[in-house]
Amino acid sequence: MVLSAARLHLLGGIRLGAWGQHLLRGSRLGAWGQHLLRGSRPGALGQHLLRGIGSVHTDAEGFQEKEIREKLQAFPGGSIDLVKQESGIAVLTVNNPARMNAFSGSMMVELEERVSQLEEWTEGKGLIIHGAAGTFCSGSDLNAVRAISNPQDGMKMCTFMQNALTRLLRLPLLSVALVEGNALGGGAELTTACDFRLMAPGSVIQFVHKHMGLVPGWGGGARLVRIVGGQNALKMLGGALKIDPEMGLQIGLADGVLAGSGANALLEAEQWLGCYTAGPAPVIRAIKSVVVSGRELPLEVALRTERDVFGTVWGGPANLQALATKAKHK
Repeated sequence: MVLSAARLHLLGGIRLGAWGQHLLRGSRLGAWGQHLLRGSRPGALGQHLLRGIGSVHTDAEGFQEKEIREKLQAFPGGSIDLVKQESGIAVLTVNNPARMNAFSGSMMVELEERVSQLEEWTEGKGLIIHGAAGTFCSGSDLNAVRAISNPQDGMKMCTFMQNALTRLLRLPLLSVALVEGNALGGGAELTTACDFRLMAPGSVIQFVHKHMGLVPGWGGGARLVRIVGGQNALKMLGGALKIDPEMGLQIGLADGVLAGSGANALLEAEQWLGCYTAGPAPVIRAIKSVVVSGRELPLEVALRTERDVFGTVWGGPANLQALATKAKHK
């Protein structure tokens, strides 16, 4: 990789992490990047994406997951509840209403565990994430934040959540964040780890990090840029803007506005998502995997991966049935 003098000038004075150093040197990528760019076993890569597995940070880069999990478990409270339905759509509930569904340390660990369960759910097609008691999520529980306010522990928590949310977005399930009430800070970041966002009347998505003297750290900043573009992301982060459903639709953050709330909103979200998850699970999961590869991989690698994913459904039951009934021309 060759950087222009102007770009090097812009990067001057910035202390980059390992990934930034890799990009500057151009000599080696992180473990995930190496795996994607090797290109030696595209079949294995296709299967990798079909399973939806892929962490950003690995032990090879000094990420000690066991240590981080133990530290986070010291701050209990709330839960992350998961229900897998026969329809193939799972519902994940951020459940800590006494703290406006803020993430305690143990809830962060539970989120990662629920993602692991969803990675193994081969019958799944969709996922709805919502908050208990009519509000989405207010980010991190400040009690836990104060206890791990030193930079070292903060970076460990950040690393853990980046991994969990990246794996969440890469799941071979079509995912939607059902936003009722407020999605603040880390809650706003959680919405960006879903493929879609549906907003209920009166709901707000707000990146409040600036007010806390912070920037997004769970990957929400990078994902936000890809969803709404750099200009809108700067406005949202720099102004800590409160994004209501109307504004969400205008800037492309929201994919729809629901009519109801509570149980009605959840039912409406299931019906909305069902329009895109109708059909055999292997086909829906393959569609998601093709989109993930196209979104995240260099073109040549994405094309090889698409070919491999295509091979998992070509001649499969759904394909043969469609050929027999000439479904394409109906």
